[in-house]
Formats: sequence, C-alpha cells, structure tokens
Amino acid sequence: MARALLISPSYFIFFIFLIFSFAKIPVFGEEYSYVKHVNPKKMKMLKEKLSHFRLYWHDILSGSNPTSIPVVKPVSNSSTFFGSISMIDNPLTIGPKLSSKMVGKAQGFYASAGQENFGLLMVMNFAFNDGKYNGSTFTVIGRNDVFSKVREMEIVGGSGLFRFATGYVQAKTYMFSINGDAIVEYNAYVLHY
Repeated sequence: MARALLISPSYFIFFIFLIFSFAKIPVFGEEYSYVKHVNPKKMKMLKEKLSHFRLYWHDILSGSNPTSIPVVKPVSNSSTFFGSISMIDNPLTIGPKLSSKMVGKAQGFYASAGQENFGLLMVMNFAFNDGKYNGSTFTVIGRNDVFSKVREMEIVGGSGLFRFATGYVQAKTYMFSINGDAIVEYNAYVLHY
C-alpha cells in the first residue's frame, strides 16, 4: 500500500515562493524591447480623408485571355458550385466598357462558400496603376451574395496612399452574360490618410 506524502504548510508556502521568485511576471503597461510607440505625424498621418471610387470590375471567363481562372473544382453534387475557387486578375475601368480607361486591377480570388445559397467569399486587392494612386492598393474581403441587387464588403487595409485604410465597397451587377462574363460596378468608400 502506497503511503501519502505529507508536506507541512510552511514547506508548501516556501516551495511556492521559490517558484515565483524565479518567474518574471509581466506588469500591465510594461514596455517591451520589440515594441515602441510612434508619433503618427512622423508617418505623415496628418488628417484622415474619405474618398469615393466608382470603378467597373470586369470578370472575363470566356475567350483566349480570361481574367478569371478556376483553380479548384466544386464538389460534384452541388447546385451552388460549393468549394470552387477562381483566381482573378480583373481590369478595373472608369466606365462599364472594357475599352474605358483602365486604372488598375482586382487581384485575388473568389470561392463559392455556400452549400444551400449561392454566396462567394471575395478576397482581392484593388491595385491601382494610374496617376497619384499608382502603386497603391486597398484590400476587399467579404461575402458576395451575387443574387442580391447590392452587396456590401469590407475594406480591411491597404498600402501606399491607402495605408491604414478602412471602409466598405458596394457591388452592383452591371452585366452578366450566358458564358459567365460579368461587369460589376464597385463603389468604394475608403477612409485613409
């Protein structure tokens, strides 16, 4: 029969004291060597502005130069194409015609994420190549219920002139063809510095 090990309360307290005397317990508000506070003015974050962009997103599946390519096929028994993923490099133009001035590309992917309802998970950067926004991007992520008249998705960040960007986009289908090509009007409201 095993005997229970009995420790007196004073030894127990001494043992706990030894453990905690060697442990470093962080104190609330303690500054760490890998973090420092930055003055926003030094990063040219002077005044936040709200910009509205109206752009046309061209999703081209047909022809010899598609801008949207399926990379994962849907599950075989799905009426909503559940599981399918397409990579995109879609032109962003200032008008609904593809011949309109192109100001950037929407680069990323969309995936069919609904089993019962047709809804897309959209993850894309709006990468600009025109004027003062050349080289700047903002990132759009969200659910796109493609059968709704207007869909809203989040702007969750950016680069260049869109550093620290937040906001939202509203997408509205302008044209959808039988071969799957689509033109979508995007109204983006971007808070940035």
